[in-house]
Amino acid sequence: MGAFQEAGVVVTGAGGGIGAALARRFAAEGARVVVNDLDAERAKQVAGDIGGIAVPGDASAIVGDARDALGGTVDVYCANAGVAADGIEPGQPLDEKAWALSWDVNVMAHVRAAQDLLPAWLERGSGRFVSTVSAAGLLTMIGAAPYAVTKHGALAFAEWLSLTYRHRGVKVHAICPQGVRTDMLAATGSAGDLVLQPTAIEPEAVADALLQGIEEDRFLILPHPEVAAYHQARAGDPDRWLSGMNRIQQQWEEAR
Repeated sequence: MGAFQEAGVVVTGAGGGIGAALARRFAAEGARVVVNDLDAERAKQVAGDIGGIAVPGDASAIVGDARDALGGTVDVYCANAGVAADGIEPGQPLDEKAWALSWDVNVMAHVRAAQDLLPAWLERGSGRFVSTVSAAGLLTMIGAAPYAVTKHGALAFAEWLSLTYRHRGVKVHAICPQGVRTDMLAATGSAGDLVLQPTAIEPEAVADALLQGIEEDRFLILPHPEVAAYHQARAGDPDRWLSGMNRIQQQWEEAR
């Protein structure tokens, strides 16, 4: 009997990477898992592997279908789907579409899901919202302004959910890993090679960290524990921290 025996769990962006690892781990804990992904075939593959239910489609609009697939109740919602877009380049046209997509997927999909989930959770006095944020939401990421900015937004929304509804039974967790060996990391190119690859972990380690954090009832989940010290340094002396990050930026520019 696992910790989530018969719980109804939804994981968005679960066709691979962190999402697939979360889906597998919750299934191993006895949960009934809805596997969501824009790629229907990948969603079906993961769902088939774990005995879950594939509900493909846009993560912003699947709560109703996922709830129906689980027989009417969602106990845990993992807002994991995300996109990473490159930053701005001086003198180049602003990529408005990249910014809009990043905001829509990395922040508003979480807002829309919570809007749909909260009435039932508040009525019964329980529910769990898991936001896959990234250490970029606590710190930042070179070369990826839309990603860094919207991940800050995702963390801010998770914090707001927690402080607003924790006394009414809603648990919120924000997962903030650095590099994780996924397709998204591979797509970060030279910036990811410099900053993230050296300490990258497997997606399964993120799932392990989440389950441990849930057991310990922690809001902030740090699969890379050193991120806590970086976050403290950033808050304690922002100018020193920014100077250090700028040195990394310069290293990246020289390497390019």
